[in-house]
Amino acid sequence: MDIRNELREFLTSRRARLTPDQVGLPDFGGRRRVPGLRREEVALIAGISVEYYVRLERGTFAGVSEAVLGGISRALQLSDAERSHLDDLVRAANQDVHPQRGRDRTKAQQVAPGVQQLLDAMDNVPAFVQNGRLDVIATNRLGHAVFSEMYVQPHRPVNFGRFLFLDPRSEEFYREWDDAAYQTVALLRTETGRTPHDRTLSDLVGELSTRSEQFRALWASHDVREHRTGVKAITHPVVGDLDLSFEAMDLTSDRGLLLVAYTAEPGSPSHDALKLLSIWAATNDQLANAQNVDKNGAESG
Repeated sequence: MDIRNELREFLTSRRARLTPDQVGLPDFGGRRRVPGLRREEVALIAGISVEYYVRLERGTFAGVSEAVLGGISRALQLSDAERSHLDDLVRAANQDVHPQRGRDRTKAQQVAPGVQQLLDAMDNVPAFVQNGRLDVIATNRLGHAVFSEMYVQPHRPVNFGRFLFLDPRSEEFYREWDDAAYQTVALLRTETGRTPHDRTLSDLVGELSTRSEQFRALWASHDVREHRTGVKAITHPVVGDLDLSFEAMDLTSDRGLLLVAYTAEPGSPSHDALKLLSIWAATNDQLANAQNVDKNGAESG
């Protein structure tokens, strides 16, 4: 990933969404050559020279101070997630890291046995562990059942981005597909700032950009976000509509991994449907185990 270009496009996109009125500046009318604020307006609010801001917007952040970054963040009205993303990009731009030192794309991630044990102990809670690329690294039985549509396609690892943009089932699965797509792209964009030399992530973004027009359009917006809490509205092929709240927690034992757990409001139709789905999943496992026993017995006989 070209960090200088990422910095330039991120700052330009944040500047383009603001108007003088939104930042308390007078608008003297006239035609603007670009949407949003001008560079000199951002520099004025940030308390730096226009020349210095232009240099920053071109991706030259060597030696930039925390005070300057804070001024730019205030001028562009960056959210906490956007400020973190800017810090990540600046850090990457100032590091002498060669792209070939990225992660080994062939190395499969796994969770510690204790984490899998924790997942399995959450009988009535759909839960899974994902990495920053939105690969599902581990799951429990109910989590697998809730997101069973993602496992229909043979591609491994299971990935939320691929499912959303490359599998037509996702449009029926997510009742608010546009919102899910926006959030997914924003999460992937955030991860590119954290790990700009992750070759596997670059390959994923390239694949989705090549094969999905919707992904390309959302990727160009440069929006970022954190994945901590929210609601998913899905339509499951077995139990119908589910409205599930989720909480995401960092795994201290595995840096970069999140444990995501879903719940339904007690007494709600989604709560009842989740209990039904749990029974369905347990029954399927029992049938599968019985079939394996019969198959192994037949082969040994």
